[in-house]
Amino acid sequence: MAVTSLTKATTLKCRLSSTQFFSTVPPKVPQYRYQISLANLLQRCGFPPSQVHTFLARNHSLLNHSDLHDIQNSLNILLSFKIPQNSLISLLSDCPAVLDSNFLKKWQIGISKFGNLDISPLVISNVLALSRRFQIDPDGFLKRIGALKGLGFNGGVLTRVLEGFPRVIMMKENEICRKVEFFEGIGIPRYGIERVFYLFPEVLGFDIGNRLKPLLEEFVELGFSENEFRKEIVRDPRVLSMALGEMSRCLGLLRTLKCRVPIKDRIVSEGEFRAGLEVKLRVDCLCKHGLIHREAFKILWKEPRLVLYEIEEIEKKIEFLVNRMKYGVGCLVEVPEYLGVNFDKQIVPRYNVIEYLKSNGALGLEIGLKSLIKPSRLRFYNLYVKPYPECEKMFGRFVEDAGHQRRHPVGMWKLFKPQKYTESKEDVKNMKSFMEPLV
Repeated sequence: MAVTSLTKATTLKCRLSSTQFFSTVPPKVPQYRYQISLANLLQRCGFPPSQVHTFLARNHSLLNHSDLHDIQNSLNILLSFKIPQNSLISLLSDCPAVLDSNFLKKWQIGISKFGNLDISPLVISNVLALSRRFQIDPDGFLKRIGALKGLGFNGGVLTRVLEGFPRVIMMKENEICRKVEFFEGIGIPRYGIERVFYLFPEVLGFDIGNRLKPLLEEFVELGFSENEFRKEIVRDPRVLSMALGEMSRCLGLLRTLKCRVPIKDRIVSEGEFRAGLEVKLRVDCLCKHGLIHREAFKILWKEPRLVLYEIEEIEKKIEFLVNRMKYGVGCLVEVPEYLGVNFDKQIVPRYNVIEYLKSNGALGLEIGLKSLIKPSRLRFYNLYVKPYPECEKMFGRFVEDAGHQRRHPVGMWKLFKPQKYTESKEDVKNMKSFMEPLV
């Protein structure tokens, strides 16, 4: 009897445990399906598939959301604001809490009242992120916009400031007034101040006592007049982004350059102040792609022509080096000449030739960036193009003249050609009279 009771108790316990086990399985299936549906929804809104998994892994609150319909409504509201795709992805990545449907509905009503403000979609994206983090409602935003307009921020200047430095809506009126008074105090007219805020709105966030005043004092110590740096500030306000001591270092680089005189003359043709700013901008460009300041200055010292090149051209070469040629950006420290040669006439044709030869097994050794860039056009042609006639077309214009090279430079034949004299009738008669006895 005891054995029978024990058997029944064991059987009942097994049934209860199996029931409990199977009861935990069903919730996992809807959760998995919910995650797939949410991922598909994000991708339809422009999220790259490669970033969806990382985004969901960092935001578990979205996975625990009970209603996918609310998230879909939130995304529809965001899309109705016509926010650019890149800005929308950045907004969701930096501030996923903006997907709160109640928050967005309130702002949808508020933005419908902003019709006369001419606010761009990028401004809306910036304001949504700030308002979610700092609990700013549409009415509070309107008050801050009115205050900015009262300070003279009108039209395109206001829009540009809100796009480039949205935290201006968190600043107090007297802080902004002090910035305006500071620029007026160094002799910049009102239209110049508007230009400074339009081109470099981030300057509104700089501290006057710890940042701006010491920077201008450094310019004076370096020998620049107030009129000189005032003119450059209005021309390109990015000069105010310099850290203390940065201009001194840029000028030190310029004064120690070892390059041809015409290149150095072109670099300083608009004055040392402007040349120092150009160096700073190119150093920032190189550092943005992963180099440190010491490496960036070393590259510019070895390849001074970079100071004359547009930043877009430099970035184009770096992008090709990293994404297409699959080299690390650190290679530029050893081969800075890469950034100095012509992109369309030298970099691309040489790369195409080497890749073609690699794909056909014609190269026994790995060709590094140094071997690709440093040889002259003639040497590269003789090494990698001349032995393979099929490469001549992809190498470019140099080949067309390669088979017709002259022994002397163009124009030298004129020195060896006998001088030609005009012949008169009398000269012809004398020649005939001379030749007749000989015949």
